[in-house]
Amino acid sequence: MQYRVQGIVIRSMDYGEGNKIITLFTREHGKLSVVARGAKKVKSRYGSSAQLFTCGDYLFFKSGQLGTLNHAEIIEPFHKIREDLHKAAHASYLSELTDRMLGDQEGQPFLYDQLKASLQAIQEDKDLQIIDHLYEMKMFVLAGYTPELDQCVVCRENAEPFAISVGMGGMLCERCKLRDPQAIPLTPGVYKLLRLFIQTDVRRLGQIDVKPQTKQLLKTILRAYFDTHVGLKLKSRDFLDQMDKYGV
Repeated sequence: MQYRVQGIVIRSMDYGEGNKIITLFTREHGKLSVVARGAKKVKSRYGSSAQLFTCGDYLFFKSGQLGTLNHAEIIEPFHKIREDLHKAAHASYLSELTDRMLGDQEGQPFLYDQLKASLQAIQEDKDLQIIDHLYEMKMFVLAGYTPELDQCVVCRENAEPFAISVGMGGMLCERCKLRDPQAIPLTPGVYKLLRLFIQTDVRRLGQIDVKPQTKQLLKTILRAYFDTHVGLKLKSRDFLDQMDKYGV
């Protein structure tokens, strides 16, 4: 069967002497794996279109588990991302997150648009950590792990948020804060941003100026939330941590 799709390359691996297997995240069909024959060769017609983060139109034939690429036209190469270590590291994290959390051939048009917009935002020099958190929240919502931020998860009252319980999956009011000794105190700024991350479409993201201490608390909360509810080990996240540790 022949497919024509618009997709983003979220994984690329060598296959045989001169070929690559690329994983495309497509609007209509979700994740699809395709063999790009000869893509490793210098003068290959598929060399550029098989590169990580490339967005393009892909035509391929599929009879079994893997498709075979027949034609590709690049829509957006995202050159600036691949040329910058920090941009590439964050784009790799978003790509691996997508690859690991989605099953094959699960069509997710909205999430596709969010990933494409996230890569565009990275290329446009918007805040890398904020882009990560926005996209992480989209994945939480998709997977059914949306944190409860409208009411206390214990008493269910619309009280002032005091802390967030990662284990319970949402905010705690001051009266219920002792129900979870590991609950993380919330500041008004962090609470506002967490709600914003749920509601905001990445395509409408402008420049956001966030204080370093606010960003650190956001990172602590969302890392703990991811590890508790999703629990995937991601190489790209480890690499980001190493970059932060050594001040790269």
